[in-house]
Amino acid sequence: MNLEKRKRELAKEFSPLLEKTTKTSKIWIGFLIAVILVGVYAFFVQLFKGHIVTGMRDNVVWGIYIINFIFFVCLSYSGAFISGVLHFFKTPWKNSVSRIVEIITVLSLIIGPIFILLCIGRLDRLHYLFMYPRIQSPITWDIIAIMTDLIGCFIYLYLTFIPDFAILRDNSENASKWRQKVYKYLAIGYQDTPTQREKLHKITRTMSAMVIALAIVAYSVLAWIFSLTLQPGWNSSIFAPYFIVAGLYSGIGVIIIAMYLIRKYYNLEHYIRKVHFIGAGIVLLVISLLFGYFTFSEYFSRWFSHKTHDASLLNTLFSRYFWMFIFANYIGVLVPIAILFFKKLRTIKSITFAAVIAVIGLWFNRYLIVVPTLETPYLPIQDTREEFIHYTATWIEWSLSFAGVAAFILFFILIMKLVPVIPMSGIIDNEREQLKSKKTFKKIITEQL
Repeated sequence: MNLEKRKRELAKEFSPLLEKTTKTSKIWIGFLIAVILVGVYAFFVQLFKGHIVTGMRDNVVWGIYIINFIFFVCLSYSGAFISGVLHFFKTPWKNSVSRIVEIITVLSLIIGPIFILLCIGRLDRLHYLFMYPRIQSPITWDIIAIMTDLIGCFIYLYLTFIPDFAILRDNSENASKWRQKVYKYLAIGYQDTPTQREKLHKITRTMSAMVIALAIVAYSVLAWIFSLTLQPGWNSSIFAPYFIVAGLYSGIGVIIIAMYLIRKYYNLEHYIRKVHFIGAGIVLLVISLLFGYFTFSEYFSRWFSHKTHDASLLNTLFSRYFWMFIFANYIGVLVPIAILFFKKLRTIKSITFAAVIAVIGLWFNRYLIVVPTLETPYLPIQDTREEFIHYTATWIEWSLSFAGVAAFILFFILIMKLVPVIPMSGIIDNEREQLKSKKTFKKIITEQL
């Protein structure tokens, strides 16, 4: 195999995708920017007027900001875990989905913690978290876990990008000058020599193992913040594994949705094939069974305990949040299982539909963990006004939530404008391994003859 020729072919194939800007994409980018600007306006309204413009009060102190934080951080940790497994075990379809997973991981870790800042009424006192940390506080450890995971995942993502930056650097004569300069700078002198390639593979594999461990530990810490309280609905011993399984559930779902959209928009049917969707669908099926089991165990144990506070929480769920409860814990679990269980139903569109239902159901599940629990306090509340007992998100909160999602999608698009979503270096490595295997096979046959 002529290595340099193959690199030029791949650069020629993927370069148009990096520069592809259709009228439709411009409209979408404009729409995303508009949503973000509305969110920026809502942020300044909240900044100057305070939390009075939100639905949060003394009783329900957490709203959809925390739910979005949990969802995005959950997504990032699951992405880190999946990406680490793909690289560490060198799975056959790593090249098709690994970069999608890696980008999702890093962006989720950036967007998610921003929602925590929106919950802080006094941003001018934010530095106190770092100046006067309490080592015995789970929140302190959560901050440490998130920062460590963000740094680790960012380094891991950059390491996987380096070979592609080098390929684009050496084969981008027709690209704009700013692209050439960016690729030259980010490639950091990588020349794809056997020694460099071996060292990079070792470092990447080591980082993948570290990322897996960080994902498990970090998300367990987030679960401990809830489970270490006396609050009914949170003080559960299974919250750590429950959160990890839920994270994988949403992560697989978002990855499938991203695969479908990228495959359709960039015409990457040759690289993102039906077999990849079927494989991801089977994984989603297994995770949905585990998630359903944990969900059933959580609610059944509370119902069976006959504790006063648990009974009050269940009464809140089955009255005020009945339809959300049904969607989150029945439709959001059973529909994906019903679709993915039967082989004939596993088409690309049906698997993607199951993923959409799973992701929406998981977000509702996070909502049911946070809000109804706070609406059913462990201690009696003094103010019994409706707005203090029950929580309803305002347009400020919804605007900032949609702005976060829009920023996630926009940054994803911008990254795909910089580097191919299908790793070119991975394709070359795979072809190199296949060629090596063929040579070994021929050598064995020759020796036997």
